[in-house]
Amino acid sequence: MSTAPANSIPKPLVQLNQWFIVTTVALSWLSQIEFFLLLPFLVGMSALLFKYNPVMQAGKIFLKKEPSAYPPEDAEQQRFNNIIAVSCLGGSIISSLAGWNTGVYLFSGMVFVAASVALSGFCIGCFIRFQWKRFQYKRSLQ
Repeated sequence: MSTAPANSIPKPLVQLNQWFIVTTVALSWLSQIEFFLLLPFLVGMSALLFKYNPVMQAGKIFLKKEPSAYPPEDAEQQRFNNIIAVSCLGGSIISSLAGWNTGVYLFSGMVFVAASVALSGFCIGCFIRFQWKRFQYKRSLQ
């Protein structure tokens, strides 16, 4: 049995959250009801403010093994990704309230693409964070 790092999240829970985001954004687009964007926004805000993600908590019930038996995802990286997602969803909601439909689709589309691509195996947020850390490191050498 493998032991996951203390500050990690089981991969199936991260993927469940990504599917939740993809599904709610798609539902919002298909139904033309921007209200659905509030769902992943509020879940993400809960995770940021209280370190409690209701989707992941509900998903824990369905794990067949101990959480540490699953491939781990770095919690700090997930927090970084969540900041980006919540910011974009917030931009989408504000755009909706302002009547700017292009902004609604632009911001929610970024989240949709990022979550979809993450489900396919490439983490855009991880790439951004890596480049940011690399930039900081290079700057510290000067």
